[in-house]
Amino acid sequence: MTTVTIQEAETRLLDLIKQLAPGEELLITDHGQPLASMKKAEPTIVSSKAGCYQKTAFWMAPDFDAPLEEFREYME
Repeated sequence: MTTVTIQEAETRLLDLIKQLAPGEELLITDHGQPLASMKKAEPTIVSSKAGCYQKTAFWMAPDFDAPLEEFREYME
């Protein structure tokens, strides 16, 4: 666990947060006494690979590929 003083945290907070790994904690002290702790959040975006979708049942209308009425004259 990384430990910094309150003065250092005030001046370098953004840099300190960027240096933390997800789930890693930072302890902020004042005159050597623990004052607060901060934990970097885990990423909320879940990465996925192409083709990993588990649900295989899809519904498709029976006339999905039927010509549209608006284009009937062009199809004849």
